[in-house]
Formats: sequence, C-alpha cells, structure tokens
Amino acid sequence: MFIVVKVYVDDIIFGSTNNDLCQEFAKIMQGEFEMSMMSELTFFLGLQINQSTKGIFISQTKYCTKLVKKFELENAKEATTPMETSCYLDQDEQGKMIDQTKYRGMISSLLYLTASRPDIMHSVCVCVCARFQANPKESHLVVVKRIIKYLKGTKTFGLWYPLRASPSLIGYSDSDYGGCKLDKKGTSGTCHLLGCSLVSWHSKKQACVVLSTTEVEYITTDNCCAHILWMKHQLEDYNIFLDHIPLKCDSTSAINLTSIGIAPQNVLTFGQKPRGG
Repeated sequence: MFIVVKVYVDDIIFGSTNNDLCQEFAKIMQGEFEMSMMSELTFFLGLQINQSTKGIFISQTKYCTKLVKKFELENAKEATTPMETSCYLDQDEQGKMIDQTKYRGMISSLLYLTASRPDIMHSVCVCVCARFQANPKESHLVVVKRIIKYLKGTKTFGLWYPLRASPSLIGYSDSDYGGCKLDKKGTSGTCHLLGCSLVSWHSKKQACVVLSTTEVEYITTDNCCAHILWMKHQLEDYNIFLDHIPLKCDSTSAINLTSIGIAPQNVLTFGQKPRGG
C-alpha cells in the first residue's frame, strides 16, 4: 500500500491504493490547515479528469472551447489536421506585419493545451512558437489559426489511461535531417508509453547542425534513452522493476551505433519501428 501526494501552490491532489490511507491523510491535513475537502477529482489546473471503472480520461475540452471563442473562430471551418504536410514556414520578410501581442497570446494559449494534446506539440512548438514570435507575419498567423480550427473539431480528444494496464515501458524516437529551412537544424521527437498509456512526449528542434542522418537519429535516441533510465528508476520507487525496455527508432545505422555504447544491454533493447508508424 502507498499514497501519492501532489502539491501545486495551494492546490493538492492525493490518492492511494487503500481508501483508509486517503481518509487518514485528509483528517491530518484538515487538522493542521484550513482547507475545503472536495470529492473525487474532476478538474485541476484546466485539466478535466473523468474517472470510471475502466480507467481515467484526461482532456481540456472546456479550455478548447474558450480558446476557439476567444480568438473568434467559432464559425470557422474545421481543419482535419493541425498542419499541412507541405507547410514549411520561413521569416517571410516581405510579408504583412500583424499584432505581435495577439499572436503571442495565441501561442501561449496553445502551449498550455499541449499538456493533454501531444498531437499539436510539433505544430505549435516547432513550426510556429519557437521561431516566429519576435516578428510574426500574416503567413504565420494563418498556420496558427489552422491549429485552432483543428482543435475546434477535436475538442473531446485527450489522454486515456485504462485500469490495470500491464506495467511495461517502451520508448520511441525519431528525427528529420535538416528540416528547418532557416538554419538546416533537424527536429527530434520522442514519446514513452507505460503499458498502453502515453506518459511522456516532446518535440524539439536540435541545438546543433549535424552532418548525417545517422548522427541526428543517434542524438535523439540518446535523449530518449536517458529519459527511459530516469523513468525506470522512478518506477522502482513503486516496486515496479523493469528490464529489457524496448527503444524504437527507424534508423538501422543509429541502432547499430547505439547498441555498442549508449546503455547497458540488460536494461534496454533496441528495435526498428515500422516506417510511418
């Protein structure tokens, strides 16, 4: 039996494998502090939590609705994807200037939404936010509005965590080569699944320019590996001990290079993920 307590400023969440522990902890806290005791968690820091006998679903539907209304796109046509596959933004120096404050407000709103929407992580953080906030143009605004139009039709999307999922861990890594038109740096992405549940993800432009596809895939795999090892040690605190954790990437050269020196082989196993998967 154990109890998990999370504190953020003056908000607190706690849960346990035993209901008696929750009741005892609640009494202790109410005896020490003035606090209102709420029932089952349903809303926290903009996240909607729906608990059922089958699992937990986390979404930001209300926040999505407010975001669409705030930027006056309620009547706009919904987009099927957050970004076009042929979208390659640049500085657009000859483009029409737009309101910088409004543009940054849209980006910050979308960034907060990535807490439960990894499907917009690449579009917001890599193709828009990180590059063009200092001098946004109309062409950049069009891309941001498309993301919001996509959210308009997918408000109910979120993260599903089924009950009693198998305690297994797997990591995925990928990267492009010289994908940025401006500085030829690549964009890397990783995600980690605990059982069948997504628990960690990121999409980031590389800090350096690499000379080969093997090198860029190796750097991404290295970062993914480090995160897996950190998660492995965290899980041991809950008496979950994992060996031979799969790490998937789609570069045979990077797999061969990685397997000879990046991590103990009794911890990680490297495999090739299906292309396009």
